[in-house]
Formats: sequence, C-alpha cells, structure tokens
Amino acid sequence: MSTFSQQFSNRLKVLLFTAPLLVPLVTFWLVPFGYSVYISFTDWDYISPEYQFIGLENYQYIVEDFEFIQALLNTFWFSLGVVIPTVVLGLLFALLLHRNFAGSQFYRAVIFSPWITPTVAVSIVWSWVFESKAGLANQLLMSLGFYKIPWLEQGDTAMLAVVIVTIWQAIGWTMLFYISALNKIPESLYEASLIDGCSSLTRFLKITLPLVSPTTFFLVVVNIITAVQAFDQFQILTQGGPGGETRTLLYLFYQQAFERYEMGPAAATSLVILAITGLLALINTYIGKRWVYY
Repeated sequence: MSTFSQQFSNRLKVLLFTAPLLVPLVTFWLVPFGYSVYISFTDWDYISPEYQFIGLENYQYIVEDFEFIQALLNTFWFSLGVVIPTVVLGLLFALLLHRNFAGSQFYRAVIFSPWITPTVAVSIVWSWVFESKAGLANQLLMSLGFYKIPWLEQGDTAMLAVVIVTIWQAIGWTMLFYISALNKIPESLYEASLIDGCSSLTRFLKITLPLVSPTTFFLVVVNIITAVQAFDQFQILTQGGPGGETRTLLYLFYQQAFERYEMGPAAATSLVILAITGLLALINTYIGKRWVYY
C-alpha cells in the first residue's frame, strides 16, 4: 500500500470515529451560529414569516444606541469588579486552607458550597439579604448605627450588590484550583529559600506567584468569560434596573430578543458579545506570555 493510501485510510478511520461527535456539534452549534449571523443582517421580528435583508443596519443601530453603550460600560465595570477580587480572594483562601489541619476540609466545603448551588437560588436568597426595609444587610447596618441603604433601588449600590453576589459564589471554585496548584509546588524550593534567609513575602513573590501563574491565567480567562455571560443574578436581583444601570450586554440581548422581539439587533448584540469574549481571551493569551511560567 502506498504512503498516500495509508494516510487516506488513517484519516478516514479518524473521521469515522469522530463523526458521532461532530454530528451534534454541527447540528446544535455550527448551524445555529451560522443562522444567527444571517439573522443579524435582517429585520426579523421573531414572529413574522417574512423579513428583509438590511445589511449592516443592525450593527449601525446598536453602535449608535445609548442602551448598547451603557450596557457595554456596565459589562466592563462588572467584569472588572468581579474578576480581580475573585482571583485575589480565591488565592488568599487557598493560602489559608491548602494545608491539612483540623477542620480544613469543612472550611473548604463551606466556601465551595455556593458554587454548586444554582445561581437562581443564590440570587433569591441574596435578594432577601438586600431587601430595603427588613433585609439582613440593612439590619446589620442599623445595628452599627448607620442608615438603611436601598441596595437594589439605586444604580451604584445595585451593581455593587450583584458584584458581591457573583464574587461570593465564584470564590469557592477559584480557591480549589489554587489549592491544587499550591500543593504541586515542591517543598524543596521553600526549604532552599529558608536556608537563603528569604522572608515570607519574598517566598510568596518569587516562588508562589510564578509557579501558580498558569492557574492564575486560566482563572482570569474563565472568570472574564463567566462575568461577560452573567445573566441569572441580574434577572433575579435587578432586571437590568434601575434606569438600565445594571443592564449588561447579555441582559440587553435578552431584552431585545424576548421582550421587544427585535431579533436582528439581538443577534448583532450576541455576535458583539462573542467578539468581545474572543478578543479578551486573545489579549490575555498575549499578555500571559510575559508573566505565565510553565
């Protein structure tokens, strides 16, 4: 058998084995994605069987739309307010709990438990906490001599409340990734640094941080993607209000598609979200080459 025939036979075998997996991928991802791209160039209203091809008008509309600009900025500030504290606090808890001591497993389970709880259930509980009249947060403030805060009724505190809920839920799984990374650092490195007289801060900066940098890179990318795609907590806590102050791009997409039935602008918004997510991942990959140590 010739070399070409052998290569063709091998590729055919690979195709046959991967075909069962490619069928659902093509059916439920590639085809809908391609159709969404097409819809973004039309004026379809989600109901009418007939619609017109309008080119780039939907993209021009969303770029000039105040709601889109507001949602874009809200998404940026929300992502920034979630990703950095989540990664920092996750590393802090991992440093405290990665050693096995009495009760360490219990503390890990408690901190991780919000992650395995559905976001809807978590958000409902926190909506009670941030309730203006008798919520736990205001009760604590009043016991300390402060005034009540209308947490979910004003823009700045509403976004802060959603950020707190998101961080609280995400810290646990971030911590577990860091615990795994910390346990893989050779103890001999720390022993050598002790012999050299290095301080705890120096060991952290020169040994711990560089060796957990691949995990940090992964967590930053995944948390950015998760923050950009956050929806449930906004739907339960604020519904994008007040005055659109907590409306993110994904929530704007939901409103355009399923409240206003503007499927063209909604599809365009979804593709912008995809483009932003991909761009952020590429930027992180490029920057990561400078500080990630494998």
